Amino acid sequence: MSENNCIQYINCHCYMTIQSLQIKARMFSRISLISLIMIPVIWSQDWQVQYSSMMKCALKGSNTHLSGSYKHPNHLTMIKTFWIVNPVKGEETINLVDHPDYKGRVQYSQNKDGIFFLSLSNVTHKDEGMYCLRIVAKEDKYLFFPGIDLKVTELRVEIPEEAVEGKSSILFCKTTCHLSDKTNFTWFKNSKRLSESNVSDQLLLPSVSTDDTGNYSCAVTDHKHLSSPAVTLSVRYPPKSVSVSISPSEIVEGDSVTLICSSDSNPPALNFSWFKENQSSAVGCGQSFIISSFNSSHSGRYYCEAQNKYGSQRSASVSLTSAGDQKAVLYAAAAIGAMLICICIFIVVKKNIRKTGDAGGQSGVSKQEENNSTAVTDQTSAKPPKPADLNESVYASITHSRPREQQRDGDEDEVQYATVQHHRNTRNTTAEDGCQNGNSVSAGSNTEKADDSNVIYSSIKSS
Repeated sequence: MSENNCIQYINCHCYMTIQSLQIKARMFSRISLISLIMIPVIWSQDWQVQYSSMMKCALKGSNTHLSGSYKHPNHLTMIKTFWIVNPVKGEETINLVDHPDYKGRVQYSQNKDGIFFLSLSNVTHKDEGMYCLRIVAKEDKYLFFPGIDLKVTELRVEIPEEAVEGKSSILFCKTTCHLSDKTNFTWFKNSKRLSESNVSDQLLLPSVSTDDTGNYSCAVTDHKHLSSPAVTLSVRYPPKSVSVSISPSEIVEGDSVTLICSSDSNPPALNFSWFKENQSSAVGCGQSFIISSFNSSHSGRYYCEAQNKYGSQRSASVSLTSAGDQKAVLYAAAAIGAMLICICIFIVVKKNIRKTGDAGGQSGVSKQEENNSTAVTDQTSAKPPKPADLNESVYASITHSRPREQQRDGDEDEVQYATVQHHRNTRNTTAEDGCQNGNSVSAGSNTEKADDSNVIYSSIKSS
């Protein structure tokens, strides 16, 4: 082997040896670094550093807290401890208190257990990054990397692609990072809080109706002022309240007539069909149905049917008639009404005539009976009794009248019988002798005895 070759070999060997040593040194430094940054506790030559967590999710606009604790070797004298963000090798680190992007939003504190806190207010997306503890000792400076990875999120409501009436739907309150498991949520509809019992990040609508339509938002219970942007939930439903309007309102033969079909639906109905009663097939389609020249053959009852992808509904029927037909109908109705009124008047008048006739007949009969009774009485009192009749006293029939109103219809006249007794003088004194002697003859005298064989019955008519 030549000398030059030997030198090259040595040089090459030396170079390879040096390169191998460099690679080994790098591997050793990486292994040492890995051992230094063990999560969540970092050990390095009697150093012990522990962060509260290696990842933190904060709500935009809120205040967040990061913390870490450490133990240092006894031979070191601590001078200063602070937090830095996103350290870069070879660059000087800046205390967050002095950082222009954090000025006035950073506070440090330490409790009796040696835990060092960082309080960051009004968090924004610019604050995302790696937060590490920086410790300055009298002897040296120490940086403990990696630290806490801070993520900032906003809330947003996620609604289903379509909420159909009658079906269930779920709304979600979404974040870009995971908040604490103990986080409670509050739901709002049209800026009004919904049920307090629901603290989940999901809102269940078991049976959706049109009343559920509105603007929904959510918020973390402890930060209600940081609610999500409102999202509109639009409930889909088939056509409702389908109706038909007619233009013009008064139709004359030869005029153009337009029927318009209206409905309430979501999405709006796009398919409209027109039907005429007593016809099996549709007579037209589209939201408007136009009859260019109206005549009597077009008269009838029409209705429309509106349809969207969720269902259909028909309207009530409307009647189409020309003005002449309408007048004829009105005249006919007026004639029938007048006829009915005449019939009613005739019936009322007839009833009144009957009542008047009955009352007049009853009054005439009563007066006639009263006159007859008076006449009989007068004749009886004016005529002196014959001598042949003095032996027997005859009593006239008595008619008792009562108002006909008290009689029930169909009742027959009641007949009552009264006993008329004929008495003889026990002393065989005739009526004539008695009158001559000045004695009065009475039907109830104690000097007379009733002769049962001379009993006369007289009917008493009760009317």
